[in-house]
Parts: sequence; C-alpha cells; structure tokens
Amino acid sequence: MLKHCVFVNLKDDVHPAERDAVLSGFGTLVGEVDGMLDYSYGPNLDFEAKSADYAWGFIVTFRDRTAHLAYERHPKHVELGLQLVEMCKDGHAGISVFDLEVS
Repeated sequence: MLKHCVFVNLKDDVHPAERDAVLSGFGTLVGEVDGMLDYSYGPNLDFEAKSADYAWGFIVTFRDRTAHLAYERHPKHVELGLQLVEMCKDGHAGISVFDLEVS
C-alpha cells in the first residue's frame, strides 16, 4: 500500500473557497481511479512547530504504485494539480510530497 502525502505552502491571497474546491476536488477521484482507496485533507495543526510554512495538506492511499500512476495521469488530477501549483508560493517549490510504502 502507498500513502501519498502532499503538503502545500499557499499564497496569502488564496481565497478559502478556491482552496477548498481544489483540495476537495482530488477526493472526487476515489472510486473513479482504480486502486485509489481513500483521500483526506485538512489544515496543518503543526503541534511540534516544525512545518509552519505548509498550512494545508492531503493524504491519498493507493493500493500500489500502478494505481498511483493512474491517478497521476488522470485528466482531473492534472487539471487540479495545475490549479494547486498556481495557488502555491513559488509554484512547484511550494509543494512537498512524501510517498510512503506501508503494510
């Protein structure tokens, strides 16, 4: 199983409705992309004060890398990903990704 963890450093002027539309949009692919098992997003509570620049994030669980690749190529993911890059400080540099293989 693969956990795809994405953390974003959003521009200060991103409207909450725009942010929520994009972040929730990725979740609509559960059930549409074979092997995409679940999706959740939310604000970074940063209890340890180590990641203040990344105010929001999401986690997707995939059955395997093949499912992850299908998600990456899905037109809706591509569209939402482009919107997310536009909303982040320094574009792609404002996004941090961890892909964890878990049992």
